[in-house]
Amino acid sequence: MWKLIRYCPFFFSLLALMLVVGIGICLEISKLNSFIFLNFYHCDWLDYFFSYYTLLGDGLFSILVIVVVYFWKERRLALILLIAFLSSGIISQLIKRLINDPRPCLYFEQISFQYPYLIKGISKLSYGSFPSGHTATIFAMLIIFVLYFGQKRISLLFLLLAVLVGYSRIYLSHHFLQDVVAGAVIGSISGLLSYYFCSMAGSKNGEEQMGSNI
Repeated sequence: MWKLIRYCPFFFSLLALMLVVGIGICLEISKLNSFIFLNFYHCDWLDYFFSYYTLLGDGLFSILVIVVVYFWKERRLALILLIAFLSSGIISQLIKRLINDPRPCLYFEQISFQYPYLIKGISKLSYGSFPSGHTATIFAMLIIFVLYFGQKRISLLFLLLAVLVGYSRIYLSHHFLQDVVAGAVIGSISGLLSYYFCSMAGSKNGEEQMGSNI
């Protein structure tokens, strides 16, 4: 496991720092106050941009990516992506069902808080706020790409893409910061473990094949 992390040390150091800071903020600041701070600014072009950009964390988009990778003849990568996608998704959905926290719009109604901005055309969701499934998915998928291709410069771009998907969930009033941070943790761990176990299985199969050829 540590070999994987040392493979892209700057990326994983930055990811770990970001998650630790995020968890610290969530512990110190209420979800209402952190939401207001992160959601105070809106404009038409950002409304339009994030309403589509957030789809990068959608399950259907992830399946499309996996299919494209598979037919691109990177079948091992497609398998690892599928495992990471399924594991992060299953964990997120199980926690959602167990906790069933209200999403921002419903939460504001429950505490009689007049939320000043809702984007037109964006559907209001009621429950299943914690954790963010979109964030878990995008972090799991992009960590696999980072580990598989090992391009250090591109890895930072991937991290930025994932963070923006997480922020889009707050911007669109679907999640609180706590939900997004939890989703990032779940996705990061799912991606790392999926790649690790697939690599271990691949190494074991390779050794067995070499043994049979001797």
